[in-house]
Amino acid sequence: MAENMIQSNRLHRLVKLMMDSGEAKSVEEAQQILAQYRMGIQVRRGSAASPAYQAALLTAVNTGRRCFLGGVQVAGDLDIPLSIPWRGCSTLAEATQDLQGQIVSELPAGLPWIYFGDGIPKNTSTGFAIRPVVQGWNGGVLPACDPISFSMEETFTPAGVLAGAMAVSEAFQWIRGDSPLAGYRSVGLSLWQPSATANWQTAEPGPRLEYLPAKLWLIGLGHLGQAYLWTLGFLPYPVGSKVNLVLQDIDSLEDANDSTSLLTNSALVGVKKTRAMAAWCEERGFQTSLIERIFAGDFNISDSEPALVLCGVDNIEARRVLDKVGFKRIIEAGLGKGTQEYLALKIHTFPGSRPADQCWKSTNEGSYSPVPLITQPAYQDLLEKGADRCGLIELAGHSVGASFVGAVASTLVIAQVLRLIIGESIDELIDGDLRSSSILSCVVPNRSCLDLFNPGLIHI
Repeated sequence: MAENMIQSNRLHRLVKLMMDSGEAKSVEEAQQILAQYRMGIQVRRGSAASPAYQAALLTAVNTGRRCFLGGVQVAGDLDIPLSIPWRGCSTLAEATQDLQGQIVSELPAGLPWIYFGDGIPKNTSTGFAIRPVVQGWNGGVLPACDPISFSMEETFTPAGVLAGAMAVSEAFQWIRGDSPLAGYRSVGLSLWQPSATANWQTAEPGPRLEYLPAKLWLIGLGHLGQAYLWTLGFLPYPVGSKVNLVLQDIDSLEDANDSTSLLTNSALVGVKKTRAMAAWCEERGFQTSLIERIFAGDFNISDSEPALVLCGVDNIEARRVLDKVGFKRIIEAGLGKGTQEYLALKIHTFPGSRPADQCWKSTNEGSYSPVPLITQPAYQDLLEKGADRCGLIELAGHSVGASFVGAVASTLVIAQVLRLIIGESIDELIDGDLRSSSILSCVVPNRSCLDLFNPGLIHI
């Protein structure tokens, strides 16, 4: 049993995808499949100098290396000053290498390409080449052969994170054959006016930022919580800004976290999530307070604490009491778990038309059962090798996950925060799936009469 527990904590969440789908007959075969996945990024001169496109590139490298285990190779113009903060790096090349991108003089044949730049790339031997695109608060990808030109001077970094994550999503879906349209379609979002029907390429660009949040409470520091910090960290805070973050989690980082969580690496395994994320935040210039206890409805926040909370936990009981402890605004995201749902995302804001405990039933109602998965060949192989059934059920109960999904969700969440800071209304529900060409299937505005409050502002 102990051995199975260790294995579940170490198992890459996309290796689990291969196991759960039945395409791999053993854990070893699943690992071999994922190790063959490789991706290339080509950067044309001058095309990644702006903050938004640098955020797109670094997001593509960071999310890409976590799902293309054969490596992410990057070629082109990288010896340029870094215009966004990343771990003391001074050039785009340094940041790329720090995020485990492999810089090469020329991309080898056979890789799916993510192409930064105008014009059509000269050599794409796989036939797959896509281009991340940013326009104000709008971000997405186009086929690289699309002749439409866009400004490369964009500064809204959440849209860059969105474009970079969407590019990796398309490349991953293409290499897996999940979607016949992946790489051959225009797919993106407006973060200013998210919609299930609007064309992101022609949507309003959104306003220039004048203020940023000064105080936030983050519940959960795994896949989603780290994605929130990743996107938040690229915002243009002035040097010396007093940004106060409350970080709440009880767990330590595990090997499995490296497969989905954007601020985790193997050197941090075993460190408390709160401590590891506090170190990252403080290096970024943020101030932190740590809470290492399970979030529950048995405490009330004080007037001096952040009243705006971002939640990224999959604990239903915690989510059911989010609106019971005194937060003024709550923005919460959840991701799909299984082989068909792992590309899905859903975002709620509270207060809303329904309280949180009506949005989620108790854990005993309609709960997901992992038992059918253990009939798949890879689980049966483990059983034949001596694993016990209880351990297999626990292993099967862990989620499938891809880092780029959390990155996309984070841009929608941070955009809602920024809309709130500006004084605009926010959305009560955003529902979507990265398989879909429209991405979003449902957006419901929050029409509740909400009390005004000052979440804490920093002028930029």
